[in-house]
Amino acid sequence: MDNEKAWFVRRLVLSVLFLVIVAVPLYPELFGLDELTPFAQLAAFRPQLLVVVLVLAVLMLIRRGWRIAAALIGVLALVGVALTAPRQFSAARPAPAGARVLTVMVANVLGGGARAADVAQLIRDRRPDLVSLPEAQADVREQIRAQLQDQQYKGFTAQPTRAVPGATSVLVSAALGDVTFASETGTTFGNIVVTGGNLGSIRLIAYHGYPPLPDSVTTWKHDLLKVRQWCTQDPPTVIAGDFNAGVDHADFRGALGGYCRSVGPSVGGGLRGTWPADQPAVLRTQIDHVVVTRQFQPGTFTTYPIEGTDHRAVVATIALVP
Repeated sequence: MDNEKAWFVRRLVLSVLFLVIVAVPLYPELFGLDELTPFAQLAAFRPQLLVVVLVLAVLMLIRRGWRIAAALIGVLALVGVALTAPRQFSAARPAPAGARVLTVMVANVLGGGARAADVAQLIRDRRPDLVSLPEAQADVREQIRAQLQDQQYKGFTAQPTRAVPGATSVLVSAALGDVTFASETGTTFGNIVVTGGNLGSIRLIAYHGYPPLPDSVTTWKHDLLKVRQWCTQDPPTVIAGDFNAGVDHADFRGALGGYCRSVGPSVGGGLRGTWPADQPAVLRTQIDHVVVTRQFQPGTFTTYPIEGTDHRAVVATIALVP
C-alpha cells in the first residue's frame, strides 16, 4: 500500500472513531449509556449540542485532512436537526366542533421562592382549569389562592416527606365542580390525582418527577415508570408538572410510549425551554410539560417568566375529542 492510500485509510479510521466520540454524548441511548452521568443530563440539551456539532463540522472543513470527519459528523448533526425540527414546526390545530377545551398551567415555585403575586396574576390572566404547583407546600398554595379573590379555586397538597421539594400542590377551578383529590403513591415526590365533579371521565394529575442527579438516575427512571402506568390506563388523562425530563430522554419517550404526547412538541413549542429560567432562551431545556393521552388534541403551549423561580411557567390548552 503506497503512502497516499495508507494516509487515506488512516484518516478514514480516525474519522469514524471521531464520529463515535461525537455520537456518544449526542445519542447515549444508542450505546446503552443514557442511564449514566453525565450522559443522562447532557441528553436534555441535545438541540444545543447539535448546533455545536454543526458549527464544529463547518470549521473542520477548512482543514483538508479533517474533511472526512467533518462530513461524517455533519451528516450526524443534520439527521438530528431533521428529527428535532417537527418540535418547532408542528402546527397547532383548532379544537374540533363540540370538543371540551381545558386550560392547564404548570408553575414550579421553587419551594416558595416564586412570587405568589406573579403566579396569581398569570392565573387571573389565563384562567386555567388546573394549576399544577411542584415544590409548593400548603402555605405557599394558600398564599397564591389568597390573591385570587376574584376567582374561585380549590386547593390540595401532597407531601410524602418533610423535604420541601417533595411537596406538590394543585389549584382547581370551582367551575369543575365537586372534584375529588387523592395523593398518588409510587414515586419519590408528591403527586395528586383529580377526578369527579364536572370532569366526567377525565383524570387530571399533578406530577413532579425526581431529577436525574449524578447519584440518583435510577430514582429518576423509576419515577418516569409511573407516568407510563398512567398513560397506558383507560381514562382520558392529563399529566401536568415538572417531569425533570424532556423528549430527548429515552426514558421520557418510553414513558409516553404510543399512549401519550407532550403538548409543547406537538404544537410547535417543543424548543421553548422552561429550565433554567435565569439563562438565555438558547440555553434552556423543556422539562415542564402538559402530557395528554390520545383522546385529547393538543391546542396551544406558552411559557411565562415567574420571578423567584428557576422554572418558567407553562400554560397549555387541550381539547377532548368527542
